[in-house]
Amino acid sequence: MNTLDNTNFAGRRAVVRVDFNVPLDGDLHITDDTRIRAATPTIKKILADGGSAVLLSHLGRPKSGYEKKFSLESLVLRLQQEYGQEVLWGGDVLSPEALAKAQALQPGQVLLLDNLRFHKEEEAGDPAFAQSLAQLGDVYVNDAFGTAHRAHASTTVMAQYFAPENRVGGYLLQGEVDNARKVLEHAVRPFTAIMGGAKISDKILLIDKLLDKVDNLLIGGGMAYTFAVAMGGHVGGSLLEADKVDLARDLIARAKAKGVNLVLPGDSLIANRFANDADVDVAPNDSIPAGWMGLDLGPDAREDFADIIRASKTILWNGPMGVFEMSNFSLGTEYVARAVAEATEAGAYSLIGGGDSAAAVQQMGFADRVSYISTGGGALLEFMEGKELPGVAALG
Repeated sequence: MNTLDNTNFAGRRAVVRVDFNVPLDGDLHITDDTRIRAATPTIKKILADGGSAVLLSHLGRPKSGYEKKFSLESLVLRLQQEYGQEVLWGGDVLSPEALAKAQALQPGQVLLLDNLRFHKEEEAGDPAFAQSLAQLGDVYVNDAFGTAHRAHASTTVMAQYFAPENRVGGYLLQGEVDNARKVLEHAVRPFTAIMGGAKISDKILLIDKLLDKVDNLLIGGGMAYTFAVAMGGHVGGSLLEADKVDLARDLIARAKAKGVNLVLPGDSLIANRFANDADVDVAPNDSIPAGWMGLDLGPDAREDFADIIRASKTILWNGPMGVFEMSNFSLGTEYVARAVAEATEAGAYSLIGGGDSAAAVQQMGFADRVSYISTGGGALLEFMEGKELPGVAALG
């Protein structure tokens, strides 16, 4: 894959697929600009070389055609602040105005075009649509790792309309791939993976892959209750994938056979209803009374998990330990985040695997105390499961 550091953009126009799928409030104000900031090093490299940049992205899930709430025009002022210069607005990606403005760009200028998903051809991977997008620049840069697992027109198909030497991976995309490979291929032991979130079914392929690599596998979040039932426990009204109990039992047996220390929470913080102001108690993870549900790690589990994490040298974390969006059930996730930070400061390498884990680390103030926070979510999961990502493969 060609990288930014071996590409000179002087006098060239780069069409850059970024991921500006940022959350907006009802007044169309950005509530989290992480993805905008993540793309900045790539944009600044292109401009510093004496090139110009045409920025393409999706935003949300528009149903059919233009919708103001999904228009990237809302991002122009924030981008101007980020780059310290004017950002031109070009409107619809297929408009004659967009093409004319792109072709008229001078070195150092930036042009933002509207939401790719206003055209159904984007998600369909339509070749004609991709070819039209390719006319916007003479170098193609993909820096949208978060959509690299989708064979969309702008993330995959478009690359074929550029010569191989003019297909480039941006700093964000390159960083995601390099950091994932560091964990999968060059982990220093002890290697601990922390898997959370609601469902085993979302993580089964990754867990399967990790059983051949890790020393410790910590299971938290809603998926832990399916494992508890697989071991003969009772979980009350906790989240349970009844059709995955046999699978959980098989994973436990395989972990034992491979010498992996698979750790389930010893206890849970339980509630009598799914609400922040519910009545709260503590119960063994495998003996939760009827009418109660586990919503977070219990005090013993928090300490057990933290001890293992702090003794680790490589850490992969994907998925929260409880319903961290509710303050009364966020302590388990906070304990894990703090332990990961402490291990990192003691010399461990830590990769936070996107999605809710990344949000939790950011919200709880540990973002600058871990090694790498992925923006990838689903793309990172698929890459770590061993799948080829179309957006990465297209770069050669």
